[in-house]
Amino acid sequence: MAERSNAQIIITLVITVAIGSLVSLAGSDGGDRVGSVPVFALCGALAFGINWLVFVPSAIAQTEHYYDLTGGITYITTTAVAVFLSGDLDLRATLVAAMVIFWSLRLATFLFRRISQSGKDSRFDQIKTRPLRFFMAWTLQGLWVLLTAAAALAVITGGARTPIAVVGIAGFAVWTIGMVIEIVADRQKSSFKNDPKNDGKFINVGLWAWSRHPNYFGEILLWTGMAIVAIPVLQGWQWVTLISPVFVALLLIKVSGIPLLEQKADERWGGDADYEEYKRRTPVLIPMPPAAQT
Repeated sequence: MAERSNAQIIITLVITVAIGSLVSLAGSDGGDRVGSVPVFALCGALAFGINWLVFVPSAIAQTEHYYDLTGGITYITTTAVAVFLSGDLDLRATLVAAMVIFWSLRLATFLFRRISQSGKDSRFDQIKTRPLRFFMAWTLQGLWVLLTAAAALAVITGGARTPIAVVGIAGFAVWTIGMVIEIVADRQKSSFKNDPKNDGKFINVGLWAWSRHPNYFGEILLWTGMAIVAIPVLQGWQWVTLISPVFVALLLIKVSGIPLLEQKADERWGGDADYEEYKRRTPVLIPMPPAAQT
């Protein structure tokens, strides 16, 4: 059983790196180069390389303490490299780079502060003592960074420069709305959990009265906005980078976001009348004013 499990992990690793390589190849189409190496592809390799590098001391110490922080650092580093190695940036590319770095700094700081307070991340309880599975988690984070930031990297490194115009402005507006929703939702949840009066309770106030996962809705919305900003300058195979918001949505809705949190919540509060009523009347993702909920 262990051998088969390890074989499955190795296959997953190969597939993960292959997907990253193909997206890097597509995103490099027609883009800036350093010598013969596409800048986009270099950023893709960097996304994996940073995570693999930090994996080594983390595996030795069997700790996940720097996992989320490394994700944020990877976003910032790949974006910075893209900026410095690409040609002259226009307003669109400059703003896109600033958007990614701002989002990365905020999220990495938020997640690192959270794990510093809690001391652990339960997602890693069963895998941090198993090097191959732990390595897979770090490799998947590299792919997560690359796929999520793909559209933004295409804007920065793609070489096409056009005025922002209506589509770009609309994309920036969508990104801003998503960013605000995510920030507000995260702060509301942190304040709720830090209040001793709420010990053992589930959050159902603020944006959390509108949606059971408003922070995830904001996350999906902001990367959708980023993709909209990118649309006017994409060319050739670069259109593949529009996988960014689709990937984020699938990851949060079907894989590691909502399903895991819903399961944990059901295990903790399932059967509680207030919680069951909250689940019945509150949308899972897309916010709806409490007065309009039935």
